Parts: sequence; structure tokens; C-alpha cells
Amino acid sequence: MNFISKIWSQLFLIERPSISLSFIRPIIALTTIFYIGPTLCHLGDNYFPTAFKTTDPSFLPLGLIELVQRSPNWVIVLFVWVFAVFSFFFLVGFLSQLSCIVMVLSCYYFQALNSFHIGSTLSWDILLVALFLFCLTPYHGDYFSVDCLLGGREDAYKRRRSYFLQRLLQLHVGFMYFYTALYKITAQGNWFTDNPLYYVLNYPSAGVTKYFILRDYLMNKPQLCYWLGVGIVVTELSMILLLFWRKTRVSAIYLSFFFHIILLLTLDVPAILFFVFPTLALLFINPDYIVDWIEQKRAANAKIGPMILIYDGDCGFCRKCVRILKVADLFGVLKFVDFRGIDDLSQLHPSLTKEAATKQAYLVEPSGKLFGGFFAFQKISLNLPMFYSLAPILYFPGMGLLGPVFYKIVSKNRFLFNKLLPN
Repeated sequence: MNFISKIWSQLFLIERPSISLSFIRPIIALTTIFYIGPTLCHLGDNYFPTAFKTTDPSFLPLGLIELVQRSPNWVIVLFVWVFAVFSFFFLVGFLSQLSCIVMVLSCYYFQALNSFHIGSTLSWDILLVALFLFCLTPYHGDYFSVDCLLGGREDAYKRRRSYFLQRLLQLHVGFMYFYTALYKITAQGNWFTDNPLYYVLNYPSAGVTKYFILRDYLMNKPQLCYWLGVGIVVTELSMILLLFWRKTRVSAIYLSFFFHIILLLTLDVPAILFFVFPTLALLFINPDYIVDWIEQKRAANAKIGPMILIYDGDCGFCRKCVRILKVADLFGVLKFVDFRGIDDLSQLHPSLTKEAATKQAYLVEPSGKLFGGFFAFQKISLNLPMFYSLAPILYFPGMGLLGPVFYKIVSKNRFLFNKLLPN
């Protein structure tokens, strides 16, 4: 019994950093948005009473489907807005767990309203299982999230959590490979006794395969198609072992990406499969290794010399912004200096004065180059992973003129903006 308890604890209850879950969350959110979002563009054709509809009582209770089917148009529009708002919240990690729950419930609502466009497909079922598991904990909001920035924990990237959720997601990936392979050898069109690949290349009336480089060649090679099919089944059957065995784990992750890239390029399969399977396979990387790599990057940046951000320590809004930047500074590229505690700012940069520093923040690079105000934060966005998504906006043509104007507005009203940020 002690042996079983030890194995259970080692597999599920051990605590490890949750940063990998935080990295996966935006990808899962984007996958959901790209899957559901297009169906919401034409409500009259897809969800209003005017739409052609099908239902799937095997997926949702019939009573729930009948209730949803009675929804007036304004309720449907309301759920569109609910999905839009909370899927964005889940993407950026604001109220991460709650936003995931509400987003998933809205997905079920649209599924009950009309399963014709969403459908109970394999790819959608796989995504829903992952989303359901994300609903169980807030761990995916520990980093790369608004929740993390507002929380103010500088060590958030290495926060240790129970490994239970990540292990369940790993099992989800491994068994999905196994069961898709099992289906290929138990359903009609057995891949070991028949030749389904050769069939789909030559006989379908509709597009099952895309036109790829070797398509014409394979169409005339039934024997080669057969052995390729056997290879695919064997690969899928063995993936659960390859992913969980430490010695083959990295190779299996590469194989997962390669396998789904080939699948995407050759067959007319939902692109959602490419995002879900390989992305979740990254969860097999031990998060302790990720944190070790981050610590090595921080140590290397400390030797090179950090960029110096000079701010006004008497400004409450500035202090809160610095607290956020410290959390976002994953690789330790910034050093924060309150100019109020320095008598001579020229030691940081020859052109700096206290009068100038009271008006805007400044960034001094190790090379000695100086950036002020908006341009300082423009430069910072290229060095903090959590702000990479802002860089295209901050560097968009014309922002060199609009950015400083917006910065001055915020600077003049910083006492008002200070009230909007939590203490």
C-alpha cells in the first residue's frame, strides 16, 4: 500500500512550477476562438431560428437541448458577447479560471443550439476535454497573465503547484494517440488488413486529401501506401510510451509536431488538431527544466549588465507600474532605479537631470543609449516575453507620433490612473 501511495504521490501530487500550463493557456484560448468564432459571424444562418439546425442528444441531455432551442435572438446575441468577452479574458489570463468556465459553458450553449457547425468531431471533443481540465484550477493563470501582473509576485514564474492537472493533460494526449490508432485497426477499413491511404488518394468523390508534392507518386504505389499506413498506426500506438518514457520524450515531442505538420499538409483535417496535439505534447517537458533555463538566462543577463529603468519613486502610479514590470521581467533584463534616491543622475547618463526625470521615465541600455517616455516602454516590450504581443502595436507605423502624445496624457493624469490599479 505504501508503494502505491508513493507512486500516486510521485505521479500526481508532487509539486512543480506551473509556468508550462501558463504558456499553454493562450494557445488553447486562441484555438477555441478560431474554432467557435467563425460560426458566430452569421447568426442568421448558423444559430437564429432561420438557420438549418441539427442536434446531438448523445453529446448533451435532450432536455437541455430543448431548453436552449427556445432561446430568443437577444439571448443568442448575449451569449455571443459573453463568449467574446470571456474568451479574451481567458486568452490574457484575467480571472483565468472563471473566464475559462464561462467560455466553456458558452461553447456548450452554441453546441446545444446547433451542432451542425460545431459538431461532435474528434478534434472538438479533444479540445473540450482539455478545456474542462483547465476549468478545474487557476494554475494556468500563475504566469503570462493579467492575474499574475496584478498579483505582484516576482517569483510567479517558478511558483510550485500540484502536478495533478498537468499529469491529467498528459494522459489525455497519450491516450488520444492510442485510441485513434485503436480505431484504425478495429473499425471498418482496418489499416493492417486493408489500405485506407491508397483508397483516399484515389477514390473519394470529395476532397479528403490535399494536393501535395508526392500525391501523384503515391497514387500509383499501393504497397507503399499500405506500409505508410502501418507506420502511422504503429507510431500512434507507441506515442503514449514514447512520451512518458524519459529517454524518448524529447524525440516524441518532435515527432508529434512533425506528424501533425504532415497531416495538415496532406489531408483535409481541421487545423485545430495541429494546435491541440503538439501544443499539449509540450506539457511533457519537465517544468523544473524550464525554470532552470530561465535562471540561467537571468544569471547571464546579470553578467552582461541590465537595462536601467529610471522612475519617480514619489509617484504611486509609477511604483505600481514598476511592480508590474518586475513580475513581467522573466529574464532579469531590467534594473529599477528611483531617481529620488540619487543625487547626481549624470552618473547614469550624462544628459539626465532630475527635472527631466520628473516628467517621464527613462531607459538606459548597457551600451549607454537613452530612451525616454513612450520610447522607453517601446524598447521594453521587445525584452519582456509577457509584452511581446504589444510590440507590434507599439512599433506600428505612426506610433512614433501617437505614442508620445498618449504617454503625455497618461503622465499628466497618473494620479487618476493610479486609482485604477490595485494596491
